Amino acid sequence: MLQKKKRLVIPIMTHPGIELRGSTVFKAVTDGQAHADAILALNERFPADAVTAIMDLTVEAEAFGAAIRFSENDIPNVIGRLVEDADGVAALGIPSLDKGRVREYLKANKIVASSIKDKKVFGGCIGPFSLAGRLYDMSELMMAMYIEPETVTMLLDKCAAFITTYVQAMKETGIDGVIMAEPAAGLVSGDDCYNYSSVYVRKIVEAVQDETFSVVLHNCGNTGHCTGAMLRSGASALHFGNRADMVEALETCPPDLPVMGNIDPAGVMRQGTPEKVYSAVSELLERTAAYDNFILSTGCDVPPRTPFENIQAFYQALNDFNEKD
Repeated sequence: MLQKKKRLVIPIMTHPGIELRGSTVFKAVTDGQAHADAILALNERFPADAVTAIMDLTVEAEAFGAAIRFSENDIPNVIGRLVEDADGVAALGIPSLDKGRVREYLKANKIVASSIKDKKVFGGCIGPFSLAGRLYDMSELMMAMYIEPETVTMLLDKCAAFITTYVQAMKETGIDGVIMAEPAAGLVSGDDCYNYSSVYVRKIVEAVQDETFSVVLHNCGNTGHCTGAMLRSGASALHFGNRADMVEALETCPPDLPVMGNIDPAGVMRQGTPEKVYSAVSELLERTAAYDNFILSTGCDVPPRTPFENIQAFYQALNDFNEKD
């Protein structure tokens, strides 16, 4: 990346591929072949410098036993609490990879890895703190951090253990890395982000990351206060949401660490006009032009029903910027 003269682009984007295939979100999040087909279709229509899987933050929670609400054309959601106290956490088993939809996501990764050889392929997983919040309820988890921290750390140990096993299985499919979504860690202070997120992310990183496999840590809740904690995770790249200032993030991060972000996926990509998208991307590229380690991306997963004209404008702004040099 550092040797290339052009600005690279890796948006977190799969849902438009679902629409290109005439499929549904429900089909893609429950059927590995449909998921892979969406990734491959998007790669054909809007090729990036790497491909990414759907950012589905319910897969791991479902494997633990959480109830999930599905809809035909919107992302799934966790319903209710799975565990409510220390006894419930102590009794919670670490699930096998045969639970829920895990095997379908591994299937999608394997199909894409075997089909795309000319660029990197990234799977997706949730981060340990965000998973704990989905199992315990986010508000209750944040209260428990101060009232009964031992319960929280016990739950985080189990979450990190399962995510490690899951990511190791992803690695065996032949993909090149995983984008770990840890948005809930942005809701707490920088110190708490380190103690309750980065410490556990680092355990996962140390178990799976090597010269052939990368962990990209995404925290779209971070406004800048968690960047130091994210750096201490050991992840090989950091991905920022649209709430962060990219120049500030780039100033904080080492110049040899890939830093990715952060066009607003909802307010700009989904709801904006092509002109608004083009302007936002052009402005971001100009502001970050001095930083060789910046990779253009979206701030989070591009939502369903994003206009194709807006995606085209995203790429057109990038192409025009690259052609200037």
